[in-house]
Amino acid sequence: MHPMLNIAVRAARSAGNIIVRSFEQVDKVEVESKGSNDFVTNVDKLAEQAIVDAIQKAYPTHSIIGEEFGVVQGSDDDYQWIIDPLDGTTNFVKGIPHFAVSIALKVKGKLDQAVVFDPIRGELFTASRGKGAQLNGFRIRVKQNKELTGAVLATGFPFKQKHHMASYMNMFQALFMKTADMRRAGSAALDLAYVAAGRVDGFFELGLKPWDTAAGELLVIEAGGLVTDFVGGHNHTKSGNIVASSPRVLKEMLKDMRPHLGDALSK
Repeated sequence: MHPMLNIAVRAARSAGNIIVRSFEQVDKVEVESKGSNDFVTNVDKLAEQAIVDAIQKAYPTHSIIGEEFGVVQGSDDDYQWIIDPLDGTTNFVKGIPHFAVSIALKVKGKLDQAVVFDPIRGELFTASRGKGAQLNGFRIRVKQNKELTGAVLATGFPFKQKHHMASYMNMFQALFMKTADMRRAGSAALDLAYVAAGRVDGFFELGLKPWDTAAGELLVIEAGGLVTDFVGGHNHTKSGNIVASSPRVLKEMLKDMRPHLGDALSK
C-alpha cells in the first residue's frame, strides 16, 4: 500500500471509530443547522479533527480542505487532502446506518489516493492512481454494461438546490423509463464507491461539493469507469454536477439527460 494511502486509511478508521461509538447513542448527538436542509453534528467535527490530526502528524506541510473546518493551509501546495468526515450526516442523525468517511489526496492538482470507509459495515474502498481500486484488499471493477436497459442507477435529490427540481425530475424520468430501477441512499461517497464495486451501474447528482466526490471519483476511474459533468466535460468539480458509470452507459445517460438540462445545468 502507498504510504500516503496508508495514512488515509489510518485516519479514516480513527474517524470511523468516533462515528460508530456516537451512533450507538445517536439520541445524545448535538445537531445544528448550517444552512437550508444542511446539518452538522459534533460528531462531524470530532471525526474531522481526528483525520486532520492524523494527516498533520505524518505530513505537517500538506494542505487540507475539510467540509467543516475549511482550508488548513500548509507550506506545500502540491499536496492537498480533501476530506468529508461524515458523508451522509442526515442518515446518521436519523439512525439510518448508511454513511461514510471520505478522504482523497490530490498531488499537483491530480487525484492520487482515495479512501471511502463505511464504518458500520467495515467496508474499506481504496484507490491509488494507476494501481486500480479495491474493497477490503480485493480488486473491484465497474460493471461494463452496454446499455441502460436492466441497469440500476444511484442518485441524490437536489435538497439544497430545490430550484433545480423540475430539471432534475425530468432527467430522473428519462433515465427511469429505461432502467430496471433507481436508488437514493443518502451518501454520494458510497454511491460512487458502489459504482466502482459494480453494485450499481451508474450515478448522477447535481450540486455536490468536492469533498463529497473526490475520493469516489478516483475509485470509479481506477475501477474502469468514467466521471464527467452533465455535458460530458470535466467541470464537475466546479459545477458539482456529476455523472459516473462505465463508458457506454455514461454516454447513454448523458444523451438522455441533455434535453432536460437548461442553461444553468449545462455549464
